[in-house]
Amino acid sequence: MCTYYEVPGREQLVLHFGDVPEEEWRDKMSPLYRGPFLRAKGEAGRELVVGQWGMIPPNSKTHIPTGKDGKRLSTVNARREGMAKSWTYGGPWRKGQRCIIPAQLYVEPYWGTGKHIPWQFERADGEPWGLEGLWSEWTDPATGEVLHSYTMITQNCDDVPVLNLMHRTDPKRPPDKQDKRTVVPLEKGDWDTWLQGTIEQAESLIKVPSVELFVHRAKDPAQQVELPVESA
Repeated sequence: MCTYYEVPGREQLVLHFGDVPEEEWRDKMSPLYRGPFLRAKGEAGRELVVGQWGMIPPNSKTHIPTGKDGKRLSTVNARREGMAKSWTYGGPWRKGQRCIIPAQLYVEPYWGTGKHIPWQFERADGEPWGLEGLWSEWTDPATGEVLHSYTMITQNCDDVPVLNLMHRTDPKRPPDKQDKRTVVPLEKGDWDTWLQGTIEQAESLIKVPSVELFVHRAKDPAQQVELPVESA
């Protein structure tokens, strides 16, 4: 799962995503930080708003995501396979509350050397990513304040070169059943369909793009290693 990404600079946000909101956000995003996301506005418009990265489930007593049993949840990533029936993500998915998350880069963990090496992914053309997500609103029961929150959708990438090298390998699973995960980038030509289209249209866009779109390397140059040739 992705738990770190970096928001594009203000100029890039305006150029690719529209007017930036007045609210503050973190440029280097980790769970529960506030970041910008793009959502539909009206029948054909878009707007950037700021919300918490980590969707707040319905009836949660606090902005820190908790389940029905009161235990804390990790809600920064939504598995596409189960989100339609999820207590947290099902409502936003059925209501069409889809969003696009601006990211200059995102980071996944590479464990091929036996230790965690943060591995970053950028677009080869230098433009920012637009990552698929869902958003929701939550009302604080103590104050009445309405807060936005969002999550990134993830997709299986067991058969995708490079991406399937990220995350720890589960020794109890065969190579083709590891369930490695990746976030899902959107091409600009699909943005309106994702934000405004039907559930069926949106479902068809949850797919991993061509590896040729990616530029990848260790986030810390001192930790750079050569990935296995057959998977690079």
